[in-house]
Amino acid sequence: MTTSPVALVAPPASREGHRIPVLLGLAWAALFVNVMAFSALPTVVPIPSAVGQLVTQGALVAAALLALLMNPKGVLRPHVFLVVFSVMAVISLAVSIHGEFVIGSTFRATRFLVFVAVLWLLSPWFGRRDMTLLRCYRVCLLAVLGLVIAGAAISPGLAFSFGGRLSGVLWPIAATQVAHYAAVVFGTSALLWMCRVITGRNAVLCLATSGVVLVGAHTRTALIAMAVGIMVAAASLFLGNSRVRRTSLWMMMLVIVTVAAFANELQMWALRGQSAQEAGDLTGRTKVWSAVLHAQRPLLNNLFGSGMSNLSFGGLPIDSNWVGTYYDQGWFGVILDAGLLVVLLVVAATRERSPQRAIALFLIIYCIFASITETGMSNPSPYLLDLTVAVSLILPRREGPS
Repeated sequence: MTTSPVALVAPPASREGHRIPVLLGLAWAALFVNVMAFSALPTVVPIPSAVGQLVTQGALVAAALLALLMNPKGVLRPHVFLVVFSVMAVISLAVSIHGEFVIGSTFRATRFLVFVAVLWLLSPWFGRRDMTLLRCYRVCLLAVLGLVIAGAAISPGLAFSFGGRLSGVLWPIAATQVAHYAAVVFGTSALLWMCRVITGRNAVLCLATSGVVLVGAHTRTALIAMAVGIMVAAASLFLGNSRVRRTSLWMMMLVIVTVAAFANELQMWALRGQSAQEAGDLTGRTKVWSAVLHAQRPLLNNLFGSGMSNLSFGGLPIDSNWVGTYYDQGWFGVILDAGLLVVLLVVAATRERSPQRAIALFLIIYCIFASITETGMSNPSPYLLDLTVAVSLILPRREGPS
């Protein structure tokens, strides 16, 4: 299948003449800012926590207003993805109102509901053949990677102060989040180049930038999820794309040579100074998971959760989408999440061979593997944006609104 090139790095228009609507780009950027959790990491210029929270939470209000301006008639394109998260948000709000921490839980559940409502307003742009939402997402990701690199250039000591792992210091961005952004840019850039959608020059720029940041962030989850996602996506293109076949062969040879030559160094890098036992315990995560799963709760809480929390237990982060979903939304949320991922994976796998299918598969597989040690698929997060973009790529083609 031949796909017309789409400029995804800097220019706002594709060679087909399609442009990203200004309001759509701004609305997506506001959603992106909203899920950039304001962390307590030190920054070059200290940012008060109140200011950081105001920016990130206020961005959701801006996204909702922009989405309404862009889609004033409320035209919606129904999809099981949006229906599932709408149900999850409504149940979360109902449970949170009657939960133990009413104010905080209700605020988070309301935010979840508004976030999903904005996605509904963006749904007319799902399924466009110029991959509009992917282009919006990549622009945001590249902008944040540029911000991280600029911060490392200004204050390298501060940028690598968190255990030697690269984090954002102009705006506080945790190393795990930095790695997530870099992995998505790297994976989508590699696939778009394989499909001849972006030029070699653009691909080299994106791959070099995201690759350096990914290594600097030193996050195993993002690296493994990205590698598996690229392999699955490339396999979906293997039979019909000579560039994919050649690239896959060269990459296989490169991996074999690299592992053989630098096995000890790679092992040391992967362990990050930990013992084998600490690495096996996933840096203590398994102890927190066990505590959550063995905590005594009423049957109703086991079924529908305890309300939207800050995804921590006993002051420690839960760091697992599945355990966190069980804690917040119970077995009901876990089943919805798992069922949705299976449906998206099957739908993507059965689409015709194309760049859209390959990138959708990459994003879905990435989220599945990252969900083991990261939270985010049952609340507003970059992972929810990943899945939204994947859905926008696998829906039946349409031009949509301009």
